[in-house]
Amino acid sequence: MPVPPEPSAWIFPEPGDWDPDDDLVGMGADLAPGTLLAAYSQGLFPMPIGGRRAPIGWFSPVRRGALPLDGLLVSRSLRRSARHFEIRVDTAFEEVIDACGDRRRPDGWISPAIRAAYLELHQLGWVHSVEAWREGRLAGGLYGVGIGGLFAGESMFHRERDASKVALMGLVEVLSDEYADRRVLDVQWQTPHLASLGVVEIARSAYLASLPDALAIGLPEAFR
Repeated sequence: MPVPPEPSAWIFPEPGDWDPDDDLVGMGADLAPGTLLAAYSQGLFPMPIGGRRAPIGWFSPVRRGALPLDGLLVSRSLRRSARHFEIRVDTAFEEVIDACGDRRRPDGWISPAIRAAYLELHQLGWVHSVEAWREGRLAGGLYGVGIGGLFAGESMFHRERDASKVALMGLVEVLSDEYADRRVLDVQWQTPHLASLGVVEIARSAYLASLPDALAIGLPEAFR
């Protein structure tokens, strides 16, 4: 089970004080475990502004990307492809985050500070990787923050065709337990690629309203 960290020394602005037209809510603070968990519990996530060495910004998208657990779109070809992969959980977290943060990837944002912060949260039991393996090799995967019934996806990668999509299928299966209708799978922003997999946009207010109930339930079995 996750280990509770020291409480954050920072206080985030209340939603009523957020700019209703701006995804960026604030800047600064730190990436301590307690700060990160407080942020996700309030609908925020961190990202450097302007590059890996830039200050940390705290975001809550006006239009939030989320994947309904019963809304994942799986094509016939993807379902066939999935048969060739093995899904594992938390067996290669460091390799997953390093692949997601590969400097050769365009628009990379995982700085050394971000990497260190999420590695610490993983060691405390709050961050998880879902991995697609093929013939003993890590072919793709994703990682994110798990707090109760919230899974906040952070990044994904693939080394083989369909591997990241298969990892997402694995994540949905992990989350699809008796509490599936109360769980929230957050992906931050909808992109055309994610939309093709079933990700929808919901209003910031609706996302925030869904959090208390999601946070009140337990982690899925695979993350305990």
